[in-house]
Amino acid sequence: MMMLQERAGYRGRLTIESGGAKGRQPALPSPPLYGIASLPVSRREKQRAAIGCGSSCGFTPCLSFSPAGLRRWLSSPAPAPRVCVVGSGPAGFYTAQHILKHHGGALVDIYEKLPVPFGLVRFGVAPDHPEVKNVINTFTQTAHSERCAYYGNVTVGRDVTVPELQQAYHAVVLSYGAEDSRVLGIPGENLPGVYSARAFVGWYNGLPENRDLKPDLSCETALILGHGNVALDIARILLSPLQLLRKTDITDSSLAALACSKVKRVWLVGRRGPLQVAFTIKELREMINLPGARAVLDPADFTGLESAVKDAPRPRKRLTELMMKTALEKRVEMQAAAAGAAAPREWGLKFQRSPQEVLPSADGRRARGVRMALTRLEGSGDSAKAIPTGEVEELECGLVLSSIGYRSLPLDPAVPFDSQRGVIPNSSGRVEGVPGLYCSGWVKRGPTGVIITTMNDSFDTAQSLLEDLQGGVLDVSPFREGFGLVESILRSRGVRPVSFSDWQKIDAAEVARGKAAGKPREKIVDPAEMLQIIGH
Repeated sequence: MMMLQERAGYRGRLTIESGGAKGRQPALPSPPLYGIASLPVSRREKQRAAIGCGSSCGFTPCLSFSPAGLRRWLSSPAPAPRVCVVGSGPAGFYTAQHILKHHGGALVDIYEKLPVPFGLVRFGVAPDHPEVKNVINTFTQTAHSERCAYYGNVTVGRDVTVPELQQAYHAVVLSYGAEDSRVLGIPGENLPGVYSARAFVGWYNGLPENRDLKPDLSCETALILGHGNVALDIARILLSPLQLLRKTDITDSSLAALACSKVKRVWLVGRRGPLQVAFTIKELREMINLPGARAVLDPADFTGLESAVKDAPRPRKRLTELMMKTALEKRVEMQAAAAGAAAPREWGLKFQRSPQEVLPSADGRRARGVRMALTRLEGSGDSAKAIPTGEVEELECGLVLSSIGYRSLPLDPAVPFDSQRGVIPNSSGRVEGVPGLYCSGWVKRGPTGVIITTMNDSFDTAQSLLEDLQGGVLDVSPFREGFGLVESILRSRGVRPVSFSDWQKIDAAEVARGKAAGKPREKIVDPAEMLQIIGH
């Protein structure tokens, strides 16, 4: 009798054993829906009887068939839809979660270029915001689904192409986020002492590509260009007392650098006014209440806004009122502090200033300041535009951080890409002109919003995919081998994927190191060390 055993972890790729000889053979279809082990017991036994399985173990990775059962299996209804998700950040996991929840038979594989999952939840969320990272628990539940698999250490576009994924899956969803930063486009932005917010955040959050950043924190004044939540995160990290940061999962090397930092003043500069800031009230309140730091807001910046904000949406109204209140209260505190000891550190918001040039030091070897064009606003609300007035001013600083937004990059020549907008052209997540290809998250809509925005966006894409399945737009009748085919491609190119159980070993090592240091975890920042831990 011929015995077929599905190799654990390589769903759909079968190894045939006959007479003691083992050989690689073309992949065979999966059973209807998603495998016997996931069915209720009564249905499971009926399924076994139908396909002639004599095994009683009850686990999908160990199915045995009689020749007659195999023939019945091969003539069974079309296999379950196989879906591939590229990217394991919030967009990827929320897309997978929605598909798995609303389609009882879909099989979803998630690919990630790093060995470790979770994207910006791990590498973008500020270390002193652990509550935001709790969403990782939900993602872990999704990864543990018997219909979901995670394959890290795989760079799509290099290790395997999108067309190759389309050959292996019925549908491919691109959820790989924004891997680059928008540039200022001004003279001097490449001087030493100028960093993108993305690189700086990646540095203190342990993103492998930024582990060697070594920012120079020897100056007293830092200038952050941008009025978003990321800008406030950076300001807070620069000015936070070390005893607060030591309790977080900030990397050990960045904590050591911050311990030696001379920065005691941070200006956050925006092109437009108080009514156009992009940060939220939670982040602003955290900054206002930061121990050992005082806010420096000019009441003149808020003149006349009481009437303008009356009809604004409630979140905008509350945010503006908090800034106005802080400007007035902190001015009184500053006057009182003049007679005594002032807070050792300070931060402030500067409005209607647009960067023209990063100014070099006398020897030309580093940044010493930024020349700003003063602006006036045309229009109102979010659509207001900043128009230069012709006046300029220079702000002295030794550290410049550009926080004007992230930018997605094209992944594969086979995928349409709008370089101007930095997104994949799509309609409700359906990639234009490429049936069976979808996108979600920042690469779909642009790098805006918070995690819940990405959740809703990803659910929308997943729903489009499910509607296409239901309406027959996605044809699942052709068999797709899924990871079985991809695995053989990766092996031929010398790539060893990392499983979710491998990630859990890395996770355990990080938590153990963190415990020894009194932290939630000590992130491993070198991919080679990650792979060494799991024996790759």
